[in-house]
Amino acid sequence: MTLLLASSLLSPHAGLIFWTLIVFGLLLFVLGKYAWKPMVSALDEREKTIEESLTRAESALEEASRMQEDNEAARRDAERQAQSILRDARDASDQLRSEEVEKTKAQLAHLQEQARADIEREKTQALVALRAEVADLAIGAAGKILDENLDDARQRKLVDAFLDDLPQK
Repeated sequence: MTLLLASSLLSPHAGLIFWTLIVFGLLLFVLGKYAWKPMVSALDEREKTIEESLTRAESALEEASRMQEDNEAARRDAERQAQSILRDARDASDQLRSEEVEKTKAQLAHLQEQARADIEREKTQALVALRAEVADLAIGAAGKILDENLDDARQRKLVDAFLDDLPQK
């Protein structure tokens, strides 16, 4: 009997096929109404969320790329400005150094000119003193040699005239 029962389940009967199709149709209807629609709408919603996330990620990536380019441009601009500032500082330093060198040269030239003027003045004073000393010596020597009594004023006049006739060096 068990074998007979098992064989009757496996053999196709029109009634069994009919009822199986009706149960299967009801199952599809119930699943379509209560299970598939919510699952499909949940899948559609998840697909939309994923698409939105991808879109936001792409826009964020583009924004990050744009920001990176802006930062790179700002960095290059800052480097250019720093180089310009350094170049200007070097130029100003060179100019200041040149001005100081010129000022020092001018001061040295002025001091040399002043020293030359002082030397010339001292030389002139020394020549005047030497001339007076030579005149005194000459008057004394001439007075002793000539034994002529000339007064000092006349002797000085003669010596000054003689010295004036001599070359200046």
